[in-house]
Amino acid sequence: MRHEIDAFCRYLETERNVSPHTLKGYRTDLEMFMGFVRAEQGGEPDVEAVTHLTVRRYLAGLQRECARSTSGRKLASIRSFFKYLAREGKVRKNPAELVSTPKKEKKVPFHLDIDEVTALVTAPGGTDLLALRDRAVLETLYSCGLRVSELTGLDVGGVDLAERTVRVLGKGGKERIVPLGSYAAAALSDYLLARDHPPADAPLIVNARGGRLTSRSVGRIVDRHILKIAAMKKIAPHTLRHTFATHLLEGGADLRAIQELLGHASLSTTQKYTHVSIDRLMEVYDKAHPKARKKNPS
Repeated sequence: MRHEIDAFCRYLETERNVSPHTLKGYRTDLEMFMGFVRAEQGGEPDVEAVTHLTVRRYLAGLQRECARSTSGRKLASIRSFFKYLAREGKVRKNPAELVSTPKKEKKVPFHLDIDEVTALVTAPGGTDLLALRDRAVLETLYSCGLRVSELTGLDVGGVDLAERTVRVLGKGGKERIVPLGSYAAAALSDYLLARDHPPADAPLIVNARGGRLTSRSVGRIVDRHILKIAAMKKIAPHTLRHTFATHLLEGGADLRAIQELLGHASLSTTQKYTHVSIDRLMEVYDKAHPKARKKNPS
């Protein structure tokens, strides 16, 4: 099975053009499944011997340890793997096709309110290079709603400070243009000035040694500054993306426009934000629907 996993990962990288983060996730999921199959078969895993019952037993074990969303993601990895093998003629059929995806728990995306996010993005004080960098990171994540991997993958040439736009390379190599707010543009301008205006092909955000900033380092930046504002909350960099989307929706932005800004392939992914702003939706309904409220006779 290892040979087949390696071939599938090469296919994802060269033909599907998935991101390194996505590729690592697929490999991790499939190697974990391979370990289960090896233990069950009592020897080197044989892909042709895997049935839908094998996959169901694997998921049953996962659901005792993982969230349903995690189990669903791992099942999706297995489905894609066997779909590839079936197309290549390595197996006769996809054993994961008959296995239903675990129903996800409905969770409200956590987000910060206006005062909290304002305090967070202004928390990095001082004019030294690291303080300017941290401010640029936080302002850009909130201003553009970027995924962390999209931010760390940006080069200087991907940002147009004059036009206040960012050219983002999202999932699957899809490019999109995202507006850049004035505060984020000012923060990036100050940061790049402190770096003596690096060339267009240089990383936009760098670490103390001048190398490209990693996703883990962005997480540490957020952790460090959330403590400064005395917020008793554990947030991740992705929280700023949720906050971006929620604040746009509450401000009256169209859901389709938010989908484009976030780079979601499907509107159903963006719709998870709609129930966050039910008060806003009720306000719009009351104002717009002719039978929403009784008219005052006077």
